[in-house]
Amino acid sequence: MSTILAIESSCDEMSVAILRNEKELLANVVASQIDIHKQYGGVVPEIASRKHVECVSAVLREALRQANITPQDIDAIAVTKGPGLVGSLHVGMQEAKALALALNVPLIGVHHIAGHIYANNLENTIHYPALALVVSGGHTELVYMRDEFQFEVIGTTFDDAIGEAYDKVGRVLHLPYPGGPVLDKMAHEGEVTYDLPRPLDDGSYNFSFSGLKSAVINLKHNADQRHEEIRGNDLAASFQEVAMDTISSKAIKAARDLGVKEIIVAGGVSANKGLREKMANSEIPAIFPPMKYCTDNAAMIAAAGSVMYRHKMFSSLDISVKPDFDLENESAGK
Repeated sequence: MSTILAIESSCDEMSVAILRNEKELLANVVASQIDIHKQYGGVVPEIASRKHVECVSAVLREALRQANITPQDIDAIAVTKGPGLVGSLHVGMQEAKALALALNVPLIGVHHIAGHIYANNLENTIHYPALALVVSGGHTELVYMRDEFQFEVIGTTFDDAIGEAYDKVGRVLHLPYPGGPVLDKMAHEGEVTYDLPRPLDDGSYNFSFSGLKSAVINLKHNADQRHEEIRGNDLAASFQEVAMDTISSKAIKAARDLGVKEIIVAGGVSANKGLREKMANSEIPAIFPPMKYCTDNAAMIAAAGSVMYRHKMFSSLDISVKPDFDLENESAGK
């Protein structure tokens, strides 16, 4: 039995959540900066960290108010330690250290991807062995989980992550930031009419999206040079069909090869409707986090932190943030 206060600040969202007994979410407050970064076409790290400093105390107070508890009711403080933007991570980490020290409770440094994976545990129950399909702006990975909090990365991207590829294609089509959700909507209003290459179709568990992204960019550039009209919805549908079929087929193949009980989809791109439709065809059950937990939020950090609390995976107060923590080293027992 535990009450965990969690802080997530790895990118452009400052979020504080309070989770009781691993399932009862008492609060999940998110201060988003999308409107601020939209004018730049992407996240500006310096601005993100400065905005976090401005709002972290207010977000913390609001989470405690919504949860209707006092700081003395908290059993541990969980915080994202990486990967992420170093400046943004530091803001959340310093707040977490101050709280843990003041309240004399354990500090739990949580890997950002572990948080995305365990977001599925908030309203579902993960059955092991499982395969996690991690799809976000910075990650595209297949992670084998033999048991609870055991991570083995069996596939990764050699270049662009899928969320990054979506945003870059969206930029070429002059879509508002972030481009991923807009492209997903356009794809469902168009037809697959453009011939695009299937990336890294080699039977492996790895991914590569730079070639597919470049093919879209070149197609658009050549059409502009010839003063030809690009059918935006059809191009979005063609891009999404190749991208999501590649991801889903590799995940399903890996799940079948490893004999897992279920596929856990995690990360911001898990909100993609096209991916959810593709994974619905899997003979191995696939679970997705609710839409509200797909993007960065502290509830997912609290979910992972609650499991780590049970395993007594505590951090010292001299822990440092790091933009590239190795997920496999976060496994319980290491």
